[in-house]
Amino acid sequence: MPTNSALHCSNRSRLKQELEHTCFDLAIIGGGITGAGIARDAALRGLKVALLEAQDFASGTSSRSSKMIHGGLRYLIQGDIPVVRESASERAILHSIAPHLATKSPYILTTRSRLESFVLRIALKIYEVLGKVGSADKHQIWTVAKLQKQEPGLSTKGVHNAIVYPEFLTDDARLTLATIRSAKAAGAVVCNYMAVTGISRDGHFTLKAESRLPEDNTNTTVTAKLIINAAGPWVDQLCQMENPLQPPRLALSRGIHAVVSADRLKVKNTVVMSTRDKRKIFAVPVDDYTYLGTTDEFYPDSDYWPKVYAKDIDYLFNTTNRYFPNTHLSAKDVISVWSGVRPLVGSTEGKANEISRKDEVWEGPMGMLSIAGGKLSAYRAMAERIVDRAVDILNIDAKPCSTAKRPLPGGESILYAHLTELDKKTQRRWMRLYGSEINEVNALGKGLDAEVRYAVLVEGALRLEDYWARRSSRAWFDDRGGIDSLEPASKVMAELLNWSEERRRKEINNCLDIDQASRQHFQ
Repeated sequence: MPTNSALHCSNRSRLKQELEHTCFDLAIIGGGITGAGIARDAALRGLKVALLEAQDFASGTSSRSSKMIHGGLRYLIQGDIPVVRESASERAILHSIAPHLATKSPYILTTRSRLESFVLRIALKIYEVLGKVGSADKHQIWTVAKLQKQEPGLSTKGVHNAIVYPEFLTDDARLTLATIRSAKAAGAVVCNYMAVTGISRDGHFTLKAESRLPEDNTNTTVTAKLIINAAGPWVDQLCQMENPLQPPRLALSRGIHAVVSADRLKVKNTVVMSTRDKRKIFAVPVDDYTYLGTTDEFYPDSDYWPKVYAKDIDYLFNTTNRYFPNTHLSAKDVISVWSGVRPLVGSTEGKANEISRKDEVWEGPMGMLSIAGGKLSAYRAMAERIVDRAVDILNIDAKPCSTAKRPLPGGESILYAHLTELDKKTQRRWMRLYGSEINEVNALGKGLDAEVRYAVLVEGALRLEDYWARRSSRAWFDDRGGIDSLEPASKVMAELLNWSEERRRKEINNCLDIDQASRQHFQ
């Protein structure tokens, strides 16, 4: 079992001591992919790093994305060349350092005319040059006959041909988690469920923080030479702790995804579909399921669990039913939904999907750096830039950035073990979740029991929701939204974390409430 990267988040007294007995070079607020990337980069360069997350790692936007590592062809069409160039090239890096978390999936774009096909091919050739795409991954043209063979449920009425090009799919929460584990292995002190409640500066920065765990009254004080605010949709709230008069900089955008059984909608590849309002949505295969997404509209609140409405499901299903006319999807087909808020930098005038996804960094009156915007695909490059800036501000010697070369946990360049005692479904699932660490998981037991033990002992899970929604993705990709896993999983967590029976039942009810709330406005 991994030791140096294991997250021992349940030992709160030890974490408190580690946080309070060091003056850190850098303290990062926010345990999403941006904060995780910064922590990893800085720790690998030799800086003393602390990371505080108010809830669980990846509990906000970083577990509610479209789960794609892609260059964003639509940004090229919008003329956002820097975003495309960086995102496209970063795909190859992530595939090399975490191949289990960046798996290729052909994207299918149907065209309606020779002209449309020509324009898209030109755009893709530019896209391939910008992303330095190898010859094996260049786009292909499928005839209607080949398209019908590959995707028999997809309507070909009025289709001229299909353009097919590879992008990558990921498990966003597990990517964040692996990045945090790598930061911890490099010496960072990381703590989930520790909310920052105050920021002050007298020479060095001082952060006041308090636990957000049930039955845990831990408070702590963290001292650091520099603070980076990477709190995602909550960036503005942290900025206002530093400066109460700071006007909001974020334009929050909500996106929802719906999961259905592959028995109801079977796709072999990621199918790109055009909506009536000229946006693109996707049908994406994951094991025995297909997920559809995403919407993109302004949202006023930084909720952890934004509401999903009937109009959201209708928006996705109406387009899907046009492309797959024999499917007839309706709300009763929804197995699960997830909804998240994107922390875009800009104004709420115009349309949400027109705001650039480029990241921005700014400095507050105390000297705190804040970062928002950006794309999941480019998180590593974003982190490199802001750590470069932090090193300059601190005026310290640091090692060069090495995050593009070092594998993430589970991504080591060894052959994945072939565990013959596992059924094929479990083996396929575990390779996707754990990569080269599949043996370590298997050593802890069988099936769900082993997953839960690994989640607590290695991956820092402290609540049942952490395992159900983020460590295992059972909340999204399991029958009945993974509800049947809650009882057995809670028993294992109760054993490992010394929960009372009352606490165990509360943990189950919390997950049931989340599941029910996600459905109440459309079912």
